Amino acid sequence: MEKGAISRDDILKTLQEYDDLGAESFLELYGFKPARKFLILHDGKEYDSKAVAGVAHKHSQGRALTWDELSGGVGHAVDWLKREGFQVGVSRSPKWTRDELVLACDVVARNDWQGLSASDPRVAELSDLLQLLAAYPPEQRAAEYRNRNGAAYKTLNIASFHPDYKGRPTNGGQLDREVLQDFLDRPAEMARAAELLREGLRSGALQPVSLSEDEDLDDDVSAPEGRVLYRRHRTRERNKGLRKRKIASVLKQGGTLSCEACGFDFGKVYGERGKGYIECHHVVPLHVAGEGATKLSDLALICSNCHRMIHRSAPWPTPAELRLLVREQESRQGSGLPGPRPATESADV
Repeated sequence: MEKGAISRDDILKTLQEYDDLGAESFLELYGFKPARKFLILHDGKEYDSKAVAGVAHKHSQGRALTWDELSGGVGHAVDWLKREGFQVGVSRSPKWTRDELVLACDVVARNDWQGLSASDPRVAELSDLLQLLAAYPPEQRAAEYRNRNGAAYKTLNIASFHPDYKGRPTNGGQLDREVLQDFLDRPAEMARAAELLREGLRSGALQPVSLSEDEDLDDDVSAPEGRVLYRRHRTRERNKGLRKRKIASVLKQGGTLSCEACGFDFGKVYGERGKGYIECHHVVPLHVAGEGATKLSDLALICSNCHRMIHRSAPWPTPAELRLLVREQESRQGSGLPGPRPATESADV
């Protein structure tokens, strides 16, 4: 079907039908799903762009298009709607990230676990910080992205999941509950994480990368303090100068480049290729230690496998604690089993 086959009048008739039926009934009647990205913004209301464009087709062409007959994105339905003078914006604000929830949960915690109103200056501050955080790229943010109303409602979501809350929980997600539990289990650490986030965002010391551009945190890594501080932690671990100084210090004291957790030695296993290689781990997470100069005593030399295991779930064990786990496992299984192997890939120095 060519562009221009639907008119502004066709679209207005369809919007009226949408209002008369209600969104759910309208979509069900014509076999469309809710828009995943683009919405028509008209007279203060939102409409599913792809469904409206498809149904509008019936007024000029005699039949509605089905959901698979047109694209809902730029280049098809959106172009039709914009050409007829309709405003099309990004759909409902995307899901809250852990970094955003750390900031929001801290506000609720400092308010005795009570939600806040949109008029509260602390919510205004939270909304401003969320804009600075920019967890999503501009094209994925709705016009009302993390505004005061949205920030206030999220504080109510979080408060409703607190164990002492007497009313009915709101429609928050599982991640809301997880971050809340982190604050209940480790209040000082999580408050410090929120403080570092606030300070770093305000000063510009923390330069967040949107979720779609951040490949530093995968599904096997648990970062209770969020992606931004975790990325900062990893940057310190990857400091080549610090790593060289740590290795030189260990060798000068007569030590070996073996993993402090499991004893794995890259040089012994891989020969010349593995000689001199070991990863560097910052023992104290940034949200615990805070910013400041890194001392060699803050660093541990560990293998790739143990490094992944440390970062896999919170709270992160120290190399000494992981060493105890390795020894306990070996004692249960018997000493005849092969020792720990290095990870097949790593992004560390």
